[in-house]
Amino acid sequence: MSYRAAEGRYDDISYRYCGRSGLQLPTVSLGLWQHCFEVTLVHELVTTSFDRGMTHFDLANNYGPPPGAAEESMGKVLARELGAYRDELVIATKAGYDMWPGPYGDFGSRKYLLASLDQSLQRLGLDYVDIFYHHRPDPNTPLEETIGALSDIVRQGKSIYAGISNYRGDLIRKAADIARELRLPLIINQVKYNMIDRGPEEDVIPVCESEGQSMIAFSPLAQGLLTGRYLDGIPDDSRAAKGMNDLGNRIDEAILTRVRTLNEIAEARGQTLAQMALAWILRHDGVVSVIIGASKPSQVIDCVGATQADPLSEEELGHIEAVLSG
Repeated sequence: MSYRAAEGRYDDISYRYCGRSGLQLPTVSLGLWQHCFEVTLVHELVTTSFDRGMTHFDLANNYGPPPGAAEESMGKVLARELGAYRDELVIATKAGYDMWPGPYGDFGSRKYLLASLDQSLQRLGLDYVDIFYHHRPDPNTPLEETIGALSDIVRQGKSIYAGISNYRGDLIRKAADIARELRLPLIINQVKYNMIDRGPEEDVIPVCESEGQSMIAFSPLAQGLLTGRYLDGIPDDSRAAKGMNDLGNRIDEAILTRVRTLNEIAEARGQTLAQMALAWILRHDGVVSVIIGASKPSQVIDCVGATQADPLSEEELGHIEAVLSG
């Protein structure tokens, strides 16, 4: 594949600084999660993204299926084509969910985090990642141990920055306090946030801002609900219809009515519903990026368009809020 010249490759998308750091991330990033065991698909998604200035790729040790498959696929793409562009890429991965049998393959112990990252680097074919996250809070391991492990990982040069994921409220503050004592660049917190799941507005976005972290949103399109795919109900070939996510249990006529109204607002703006849903999240200065999932390159191209329209006006935001709260 022939990539656009560097001076043009970054014209399609905007960047924001991540927390109190010098790292900039594209406002739209690509997540490699479900169905990312297919190397051909991963290649198409990653190269399409990179050609449009999306330099940030989000993975985790357990993404697949099977666990580890997404990292292996990404590693093959890096080896075959994108390795020469490594310094233009931000590769992120995580550990915190069940990965292998026994007591050492889950949650947040030092043993698990260090071992998991070594395995991730092997699958990716890299010497280091740019961001390494603890994927979820561990109720049994002292937070000092978990954050201390992240600090050692950065000092060892296996990751440039550290992050947390699915942390809320006071736990964000505690993690930030420990990180400051260790002089650890804990710059980012990844949580689920979209027009339907708005919890982070209360205790994540403001706390992250006060602690010098940025929030990055996963599932920004509510597993596809905030796209045109569900305007007429649940398609037979969708993941919701096949029981591959919990969306089928959440969709009812009231929600679909709201989604259709949101789609009308988006059309009036000259945007797709997906583009407006991403722009709505990015209205927060404390949100550094949204992580999209995709099953075809055209979806990546559509999502990049979220950053190319005028910002949502106060009138439009008020209309959206009335729909969401009505």
